[in-house]
Amino acid sequence: MPGPARKKSKNSSPVFSAAAKKRIRVLLLLTVLAATLVTGFYLYTEWRHYQRALHARFPEFGITMPAHYSIHGIDVSRYQRYISWPAVSSMEVLGIKLGFCFIKATRGTGHVDPQFSRNWKKSKQAGMVRGAYHFFTPTQSGVEQARHFLRTVQFAPGDLPPVLDLEEAGGVSSARLRKEALLWLTTVERATGIRPILYTNVGFYQRYLGSSFDQYALWVAHYYQLRQPSISRGWTFWQHSDVGRVNGIEGPVDFNVFNGDSTAFRRILIP
Repeated sequence: MPGPARKKSKNSSPVFSAAAKKRIRVLLLLTVLAATLVTGFYLYTEWRHYQRALHARFPEFGITMPAHYSIHGIDVSRYQRYISWPAVSSMEVLGIKLGFCFIKATRGTGHVDPQFSRNWKKSKQAGMVRGAYHFFTPTQSGVEQARHFLRTVQFAPGDLPPVLDLEEAGGVSSARLRKEALLWLTTVERATGIRPILYTNVGFYQRYLGSSFDQYALWVAHYYQLRQPSISRGWTFWQHSDVGRVNGIEGPVDFNVFNGDSTAFRRILIP
């Protein structure tokens, strides 16, 4: 049975006074205005970078090209920002064109390169042979990093094999570094049926890796050499410069070559 109705207290007052409500409305309006300005400035900045990429044109690649190799390519990440892939694929200097690209996909157990999705799609549409790489974080689980990479990248026939970018020791022991890196490599190979490629530089390979990774195809960085990288083991790709120029990309780009002819190149692609 309902009790008697309670009378309003004469001393009761609204939760917010009229003046307080006005201040809240003004604060909300200013917040929305600030957010709109920040978003607009960000979108304008990104649009400007995109326009610069669309119109970026260079008379040549800007570096000494190792012309005794027949298959040339680049590697990119968010640092190249927006890329006009048709301009990249159509550039030709003295008979040399860029036919492949390695694209940064992931890092660690949670980071995805913000340009990966666009680069992965647009590079293939432009006729480039594409590959995806994972930047390894030595202090995190190799298995979990592999799973993160596999969740992010959808490979297709004609793509390059998966790549592990291993260039930081991160303060861990050499034994732990090798163990976790091998776990990444074996996890990805079991999941895809494709043996990954290992990327590193000459000094890092000699100091930390050595014979433990000799069974993996090597993409090695060794800049400004005239004919080939100075490493005793065999290699498949050579990153020979980090200051190349190419149409469709505003800033400097890493340049690479494949160690073989077109028949050998087709053999390493995902069937």
